[in-house]
Amino acid sequence: MNTNIESLYRIAQKPTRTIIGLMSGTSLDGLDVALCEISGASKSTVVQLKKFKTIPYSEAIKAEIRKVFAKKTIDFQHLALLNEWIGILHANLVLDCLKEWNIAPAEVDLIASHGQTVMHAPKILHQQVQFPNATLQIGDGDHIAVRTGIITISDFRQKHVAAGGEGAPLAIYGDYYLFGSEKENRIMLNIGGIGNFTFLPKNQNPEHVFVTDTGTGNTLIDAFVKLHFPKMSYDKDAQIARKGTINAELLQALKDNSFFKEPFPKTTGPELFNLDYIQSAMTESQTQHLPVEDVVATLTRFSAETAAEAILYAIQNSEATTDTITVYVSGGGIHNPLLMEYLNDLLPCSFKNTNDLGISADAKEAILFAVLANETVAGGTTHFGTKKGIPSVTMGKISFPN
Repeated sequence: MNTNIESLYRIAQKPTRTIIGLMSGTSLDGLDVALCEISGASKSTVVQLKKFKTIPYSEAIKAEIRKVFAKKTIDFQHLALLNEWIGILHANLVLDCLKEWNIAPAEVDLIASHGQTVMHAPKILHQQVQFPNATLQIGDGDHIAVRTGIITISDFRQKHVAAGGEGAPLAIYGDYYLFGSEKENRIMLNIGGIGNFTFLPKNQNPEHVFVTDTGTGNTLIDAFVKLHFPKMSYDKDAQIARKGTINAELLQALKDNSFFKEPFPKTTGPELFNLDYIQSAMTESQTQHLPVEDVVATLTRFSAETAAEAILYAIQNSEATTDTITVYVSGGGIHNPLLMEYLNDLLPCSFKNTNDLGISADAKEAILFAVLANETVAGGTTHFGTKKGIPSVTMGKISFPN
């Protein structure tokens, strides 16, 4: 037997696996590195977060990624070079973390790498009948495995697409395993660049579990703030939005897009929600001369309303009612106090964050990819029924170090 296969078999048989989850999202802020100890699998999964660090990307790194990020026309050679370069970069960042934490690479069983999304193209966005859903994450797993010496599982989204999904949101798999409860109906709301949520009914029936993107999370707010305040990457503590007033005409124009009329579940990305989207809405609503503060306030309300409306629509045919649901929030949006205030106003639910469930709200996405890697080697297949867009699959491609 190949020694790599033997190693993988041994890892699969261990009662507890040490797995590093890596996540770099559409915000391009940096790389989240979560060192996890995971025992069990599927519904018996137990995770302990041992170490966590977010390593910010330099402006130079962001600039290289932006040359291909969410663009239809690119330098194809640069994309090919970035695929290798991001893999090497992520490997080096992992090694830096392990050195800082005084942990030898040999003590780590697996790396779970999400990669860097550069194009997300479900059919509802590309609208080309002859082509399937598509998504592309770069940062080659072989480069991570070879450079770190650690078996690496990557490219999780492709199996989801191959099985009929849109490649996202993948949070449902980890959310169901980690956060399902017999005591309460739960909404696991993640507000990253894009907003998404998983509905976990307390009956714990996987066929009743639901997941979808809601639309923009922080993407439009961040992009508009960066455009007008080049030294700022986001609206810290909603200081800009709080100085503004929501403009009803602009808000309606922002919401007047076919994406919001598409059936659930659905996915999206910065390919749709970008500066051009804002400019188009401002032109349509004749609000081109609004103060920057008013636009940021309106964008913040837009993120909140579209998330709340998606949640209310998704639960309307369930046994749950808003007064029986607890919303657990994670992602960068939890640090925007005005966005959270709006959500509290729009959803008559109890609000908490995943810290209350023992999972760091900032580390949650990286942890969830560690859970997906654990499923790849030690889990089975949970059947989520025949719902569109939620295939019952395990995911990830395995790269050996040698």
